[in-house]
Amino acid sequence: MKDYTIETNGVCPKRISFSLEDGKLHNIKFYGGCPGNTAAIAKLLEGSNAQKTVAILKGNDCGGKKTSCADQLAQGIAAVLEKSHE
Repeated sequence: MKDYTIETNGVCPKRISFSLEDGKLHNIKFYGGCPGNTAAIAKLLEGSNAQKTVAILKGNDCGGKKTSCADQLAQGIAAVLEKSHE
């Protein structure tokens, strides 16, 4: 299992960490943001397929910000997948 931390842009959480193992997401943690919403996202995505998660969450908007916590997570996962080809 590999651990990653990404810095965010344009959202309340300043960073998000997650682990990847065999293309599945684990241990997602948002550092800041709405605790209930970010905890729910993390619980819902535990063990989910990373590529499918990117497809579902990428482009999700929060109040006209042109991004969101979910979108930032998707962008971070996509960047990691691109670099590691996991």
